[in-house]
Amino acid sequence: MTYFITEPCIGEKDASCIDVCPVDCIHPRTDEAEWEKEEMIYIDPEECIDCGACEPACPVEAIYPDFDLPADMEKYRAINIDYFK
Repeated sequence: MTYFITEPCIGEKDASCIDVCPVDCIHPRTDEAEWEKEEMIYIDPEECIDCGACEPACPVEAIYPDFDLPADMEKYRAINIDYFK
């Protein structure tokens, strides 16, 4: 299982989820060059340890576990995965 960041993050990019992630699997980070050009942040499904720390930290409720991803947000599964290819 992994977590995915969805549409409410677009334009928001609050770094709260980044700050609580114990394995640093959420990118781009505020100190990375991509931070300014990306409209949202992403969770690397290969690095995510499914701890769930990011979900309650998100102020816009944009993060969902894969098994609970709303149907209207399903496209964000591929968007998160593709960012890391």
